Amino acid sequence: MKNYKLLLLALIVFSVTAKNVHAQKSVNEAVLNYTISTESTNDKAAMAKALEGATLTVYIKGTQSRTDMTSTLGTESNFYDSKSGSGTILKQYSGQKLMITLNSNNWAQKNKNFQNLKFSIDNNELSIAGYTCKKATARSADGTEIIVYYYPNVVLLNKQYDNAFPQLAGIPVQYELQSGALKFKYTLSNISYDPVPSSKFEIPKTGYRIMSYEETQQLKKSDK
Repeated sequence: MKNYKLLLLALIVFSVTAKNVHAQKSVNEAVLNYTISTESTNDKAAMAKALEGATLTVYIKGTQSRTDMTSTLGTESNFYDSKSGSGTILKQYSGQKLMITLNSNNWAQKNKNFQNLKFSIDNNELSIAGYTCKKATARSADGTEIIVYYYPNVVLLNKQYDNAFPQLAGIPVQYELQSGALKFKYTLSNISYDPVPSSKFEIPKTGYRIMSYEETQQLKKSDK
């Protein structure tokens, strides 16, 4: 009888585990499309209005990722390879084209505010943009509260893609980020699991003014 109970318990555990594994899909390639809404907390209302209609597209293929933020002001693209840890930023604004190169230390410094986030998960489900989401809350290194609604049914194998929340077991569907006086809300509009062309991750060889990450940081300091 004891052995029978142990066998029954094992079968129940296996059944629950198998159900959870079956319900969660792991993906190596994807394209995520987000709409962006912007709010201003002070006199940056004109800037917020200029950013109306902005979009974010995230391309993921293996260890490579690319994000394109497009608005009426221009386009900014971030390329990152989680294997090498190196990245490239392309900025195209007002006819100016700038390429910023980053090594692994630069990339870590650029994203330090979001490293080691410890999310508290609320298992209550909420439907956003057609996705059944869970709510996750954390605080960034500067003390800012971050709230992310994520879709747990799909997990990206590349957890280090730019703008990612690697601590979350799912795809971010809606989240807010603060940048100075501007607050950006990102909402997922659709996901594609079709193969992503390798050409999406090719860095242009000409046409851009090239600067190192350190040089851009020096410029920021001199502008203050």
